[in-house]
Amino acid sequence: MPHPAKQPKGSPAPSGATWRLEEAKARFSEVVRRARTDGPQRVTVRGQDAVMVIAVEELARLLPPAVPQQPLVAFLQGLGLGDVSVEREPDLGRDVAL
Repeated sequence: MPHPAKQPKGSPAPSGATWRLEEAKARFSEVVRRARTDGPQRVTVRGQDAVMVIAVEELARLLPPAVPQQPLVAFLQGLGLGDVSVEREPDLGRDVAL
């Protein structure tokens, strides 16, 4: 797969392309469009991989499924803390020698 840096200026980048940061900034709409249609788009900074632009659907596929949120009251009731004593003994302080 050719690298945009090796292509003539103004020629389109291939699908699944690697883009130099400067080119990705100048053609950001195209980078986003290609990420949605052709797959992840790699962006480099000074020749080093920096980021990937991917479609949100692809990200959702890659991430683990979301854990359903539970209301706080239901969570606390589910802990089974009903048998725990929360009584406090009176604290009268300590004796201090003066």
